[in-house]
Amino acid sequence: MKSIERRFKKIESRNLFWSSYTSFSKAIMGQCFSEQTVAYWFKKLVNQDDYAPEDKKSVLDYLKGLTNIRDDTIK
Repeated sequence: MKSIERRFKKIESRNLFWSSYTSFSKAIMGQCFSEQTVAYWFKKLVNQDDYAPEDKKSVLDYLKGLTNIRDDTIK
């Protein structure tokens, strides 16, 4: 089973100056996680200071699409 938390921690440790949101985005990119899984781990891993609370729904909608995009298609 793919672990978002494991991938997130690995990416975060290699990119110390990235925000938790950026590390999370990279961790889920192209991994085809379900909407519920993305929302659960987003709440647990992403620092609330990295996004505006009123934008949370739109951020999650974006991340839902991002999880289905292959990593090598974004430059």
